[in-house]
Amino acid sequence: MTDSSPTSTEPLYGGYTRFELELEFVQCLANPWYLNHLATQKLLQNSSFVAYLSYLQYFSKPEYTKYLTYPGPTLKALQLLQQEQFRKDILSPETVGRMVEGGVVATLGDSAARGVGGAA
Repeated sequence: MTDSSPTSTEPLYGGYTRFELELEFVQCLANPWYLNHLATQKLLQNSSFVAYLSYLQYFSKPEYTKYLTYPGPTLKALQLLQQEQFRKDILSPETVGRMVEGGVVATLGDSAARGVGGAA
């Protein structure tokens, strides 16, 4: 008996499928400091890399979004990265700081809404 599932014939890269590697990478995009790092390495100026970011938008489809740990920040970053101006702005530590602060505020807001933390 042979295993005819699609994953059995999919090539592995360092022991991982392409989807697993893309999932890991796209989730890193939720970190504003990582976006800043990509910008400082000039990757966000590389047309091939920008095309790859566009390709990764398939994660916004429900059948793929379900695999994201933090879909909101991940998909927002992926959306912002489609904009040339944002790819320039993310070089600024102030932009990174605003994104970090916004994420913390959103997280605190979510916690308050769920009744987590806060005063007794």
